[in-house]
Amino acid sequence: MSLRLGDIAPDFEQDSSAGKIRFHEWLGDSWGVLFSHPADFTPVCTTELGFTAKLKDEFAKRGVKAIALSVDPVDSHHKWIEDINETQNTVVNFPILADADRKVSDLYDLIHPNASDTLTVRSLFVIDPNKKVRLTITYPASTGRNFHEILRVIDSLQLTDNYKVATPANWQEGDEVVIVPSLKDEEELKQRFPKGYRAVKPYLRLTPQPNR
Repeated sequence: MSLRLGDIAPDFEQDSSAGKIRFHEWLGDSWGVLFSHPADFTPVCTTELGFTAKLKDEFAKRGVKAIALSVDPVDSHHKWIEDINETQNTVVNFPILADADRKVSDLYDLIHPNASDTLTVRSLFVIDPNKKVRLTITYPASTGRNFHEILRVIDSLQLTDNYKVATPANWQEGDEVVIVPSLKDEEELKQRFPKGYRAVKPYLRLTPQPNR
């Protein structure tokens, strides 16, 4: 069964390039990004893992831990990491799960038989500190992920968790946000949004992004 938004991300224990991982324990109070790869030594994945390593500081300031997955074994991961570090001019600084027994792949529905019976699809999950799945994105094996979009969504999730707002199309950090329609009381609106708001329509009210 596929995971849905709001589900608790399944816990597991699995080998990785950084040793045995107990997933929920490893996450602790952090946000997490779990993303799968069809196989080691694949070109698109090599660029993705290298770019993720370069985003270490961006993930850290958002309280996010990254963890990758491939169905290949640990010794293959270590050899692949050497290639990633060399070709992407970085140092891989997060674990790669070695899911040779498909345990995690089955828990997270990462093998789609109509795409491949053996290779995992290019899926990504954003998981919050309560271990709830907050975002799922699945790409075909031929298409690399947009990690700027992943950061954008995390920014939106962390903002909207703390304020009664949503983020509009193509929102970027610092742009106007949408006041949720359920918030009606004018006194509460003044208190929550001291910079005011503009009502394009009664249901579409825009306000400067609250300070985080």
